[in-house]
Amino acid sequence: MRYLVTAEEMRRYDEYTTEEIGIPAAVLMERAALAAFWRIEEYGRSVKGERTALVLAGMGNNGGDGLALARLLSEAGYAVELWSVGDEKRASELCRQQKKILGRYPVHFGTKPSENEYTVLVDALFGVGLSRDVAGRYGDAVNTFNCLKGRKYALDLPSGIDSDTGRILGVAVRADETITFGFCKRGLVLYPGVELAGKVTVADIGIPELCFQVGKPGMFALDEETKVLYPGRDARGNKGTFGKVLLIAGSRGMAGAAVLAARAAYRAGAGMVKVITPEENRSILQGAVPEALTGTEEELTESLAWADVIAVGPGLGRSGQALELLSQTFCHSGLPLLIDGDGLNLLAERKDLRRLLAEQGRQGRKIVLTPHPGELSRLVGRELPEVKEDLCGSGCELAIELQAVVAAKDARTFVCGPGRPLCVNLSGNSGLATAGSGDVLAGIIAGLMAQGMGPFEAVCAGVCIHGRAGDRVCSRIGEHACMAGDLLTFMD
Repeated sequence: MRYLVTAEEMRRYDEYTTEEIGIPAAVLMERAALAAFWRIEEYGRSVKGERTALVLAGMGNNGGDGLALARLLSEAGYAVELWSVGDEKRASELCRQQKKILGRYPVHFGTKPSENEYTVLVDALFGVGLSRDVAGRYGDAVNTFNCLKGRKYALDLPSGIDSDTGRILGVAVRADETITFGFCKRGLVLYPGVELAGKVTVADIGIPELCFQVGKPGMFALDEETKVLYPGRDARGNKGTFGKVLLIAGSRGMAGAAVLAARAAYRAGAGMVKVITPEENRSILQGAVPEALTGTEEELTESLAWADVIAVGPGLGRSGQALELLSQTFCHSGLPLLIDGDGLNLLAERKDLRRLLAEQGRQGRKIVLTPHPGELSRLVGRELPEVKEDLCGSGCELAIELQAVVAAKDARTFVCGPGRPLCVNLSGNSGLATAGSGDVLAGIIAGLMAQGMGPFEAVCAGVCIHGRAGDRVCSRIGEHACMAGDLLTFMD
């Protein structure tokens, strides 16, 4: 598990480390500078001839980190320039101390760069917690910094990136590498911040997880190996004990969604999959997934009694028959339930079904919803741009209302569950933005739930498995060539 922190969380962890544990802030600053130095020196050792460095420093503690780093670079033989921006009267005490120390070193102090090209350039203008747009002399400094040549490093966070959301605050530094201290900041992995952060290195500077006594981070990402994300299997198990998925999917002339979801459920480890789909689709389904059972709409009640988990919606359509299937699924079963695709669109249209689902959620039914931004927009009743601006907020709102786990899908998918920390998926790429990709994800999650995984854990694991399969596919054939069916081969 990889923790992702907000500016406020990081401030509390810093404070606990210095005030409760007793590690002085100056010591943490020296450790931060040293960690950044070794990352930069790893590149610098490959440079032949004179090595030059420009450090852009503000007046806060991030600027102090930059000043301490400038001293270490000077000691290592770099010709160092310090470019200070800001009102020195408002400098932090640690920044003042570092500048006084640096004054004894052969470092050039200036108010602008003297060259157009440097071996390395260091951004230490702003740290975490920036909440206003970067403008005026600060904006000019960022724009100039971006135009200079050389390998660019950002300390803790590229200046101009909102540390909590990844939003660009006016203008922002574009780094080749960001060296962040203690724990990874959310803005370094969320779009568009991730596109400006470059390679992200998390440096241990002595802020321990002991500081979580003041509250654990509210967001995490999975970083375990893919094989660990699957549930364990009993060597004495059989197809019945590995779980039965009932898939209600497909409409006339739309068999593909049912095929992809059924195959994905099997690939995720489900022992048996039964598909309720129109008669026209059954020969296609049996040819593409001969392992799957099929059933008619008239057999739905019997099939509900057979299953361990139900997945409804992929390719279902929005006909009266589709609505009847969705309604019966709600009314005649209390089994774990995943709703995807057209099931979500129908749910958005029918307030009576929505109230029923919310009541079942409050009574303990295990419910998962997997909306993309358009579906989520319809479910929460807000315009699409507003939902995309705060995808996790909209996902959490829906999760609380329905007492369900919501996978709010986009370039970064957020898993939201009542009373649970946010999980953000960091795997995947643009190749997953292809028809049928969501059907595969629905099948994976249903297959994991059928084997006994809780809904929150199954969704977190499922989106990660799905994304990593996409990464493997695209590493072989490229993002443009990825098709949903390709993902099934690389779910390892």
